[in-house]
This record gives sequence, C-alpha cells and structure tokens, in this order.
Amino acid sequence: MERFLNNLIKINNGEPIKFNIMKKTTILLSSIMAFFFMACEGPQGPPGFDGLDGRDGIDGQDGINILGKVIDIQGTFDAANDYSIFYEFPQTIEVFETDVVLVYLLWDQTEDGNGDPVDIWRLMPQTGIIDQGLLQYNYDYTFFDVSIFLEADFDLSTLLPGDTDDQVFRIAVLPAEVAQTGKLDVTNINSVMSRLGVSEKDVQKVVLK
Repeated sequence: MERFLNNLIKINNGEPIKFNIMKKTTILLSSIMAFFFMACEGPQGPPGFDGLDGRDGIDGQDGINILGKVIDIQGTFDAANDYSIFYEFPQTIEVFETDVVLVYLLWDQTEDGNGDPVDIWRLMPQTGIIDQGLLQYNYDYTFFDVSIFLEADFDLSTLLPGDTDDQVFRIAVLPAEVAQTGKLDVTNINSVMSRLGVSEKDVQKVVLK
C-alpha cells in the first residue's frame, strides 16, 4: 500500500495526490460552468432603435417683427375725430397682450453742438398749462391699437392749431421681459430705444389722414 501511494506521488510529479485531485476538479468545474453559460446565451436580439431627433422649432412667420417696435405717427385733433387720434397696428407689427405700449409726445426741438435739430420727447400722459387752463395729452391701448386723446378743463374747440394740428407721437412697444427691467428709465426715449436695439433710422413714420 505504501509502495502504491509512493508511485501515485511520482506520477503526479511529486505533489500529494489530494492536491492534484483538487486542481483537476477545479479545472473540470470551470469548464462545465463555461459551457453552461454559453449554452444558456440566446441568439443576439435585433438592434435597438436610435434615439429620436428633437423636433425642429417652427420658423417665425415672414414679415412679422416679434421684437420691440418703435413707430412715429402724426395726426391732428379736431371736433370731427372727437379730439382723439386712433392708430391700429398693421399686420407687419405683432403686439402681444403681455407687451407694454408707451407713447411719447414730441414736445419741442433744440439743437446740438453742431446746430443739428434734436427732438425733445416726453412720456405721456403729459399736461400743459395754457391760457384756457390745463390741457392733457393722454392715451390708452390694446394689443390691436392705440388711442391718443385730449383732456381739458375747458372747451377743446378753443384750442389753437399749435396744440392740435400735426402733432407727432412716438409709440414704443416693449416686450414684457424688457418692460419689467427695473433699471430701464422709460421716461427717456433714448434709453428705451437703446434697450430695444432700435436706432432712429429704424423708426417707422406714419402720417394719419
């Protein structure tokens, strides 16, 4: 018996037989496990769908300005129009309900250092003291139109042409996010136009009949 065990040890290169048996058992189990997982692996599934691309935004409608707008209108107050000037926004100017509409009266003109004329604009409502009493230029608006009218504590028919004829008003339409900016001085038309990115050459001129 002792000789038989010694011969087994020699066959296993001198290693104790129990260790060799354990080594072979481990190798055998590893092979069986690998074969088992390979057999359980099913056929490759179909490729998944690629992610959907984001939908492109809708292009803005041609001919519609959705940013800030500035328009100059010129008109005359008289008894025929009940001393009011009505201006309806054209289709080329889209005004939203959340927009703010400011109206400025061309109060006077002065000159700069080069002798060029400089307009003086005043934010309405604007009240003047004239011989007859107090005269106020006021307005209201919707997102469809602007109505500019005169209010006074006397008979408006006694007004002189200088107070009624060919009066010029500047209408500025401010998007809500611009109008709510606390740092914006809305009494200064130059600050408003600068904030809107509108220069004097961009101002649309309209003469009302």
